[in-house]
Amino acid sequence: MSLSAGDIDFAVELFSGLGEISTRRMMGGLCLYHEGTIFAILRSDGALLLKGAGEVIDALEAEGCTQWVYRRDNGKSGAMPYWSMPDAALDDPDLACDWARRALTQL
Repeated sequence: MSLSAGDIDFAVELFSGLGEISTRRMMGGLCLYHEGTIFAILRSDGALLLKGAGEVIDALEAEGCTQWVYRRDNGKSGAMPYWSMPDAALDDPDLACDWARRALTQL
């Protein structure tokens, strides 16, 4: 599945309160950057994930957010340093930007 222009516009608009957002397509998805630092990804399936580090991981998990875990063809699994967004933040740009700022302070 590939991302539509609408998917990309949604993600960029959601975080527009941070200021300038740049993007880069990678592995079928999209990386989102603020001032040159990656803080979120939009996966090819449309899932929007925040990069997590430090204390923000505990805060995301307390909100019920889950880490991106993948399974390889050989059955082994791995985890990426990205967590699902809190549901409320997907509908609220101010809340989304608050989470993004929190994530950026830990990166």
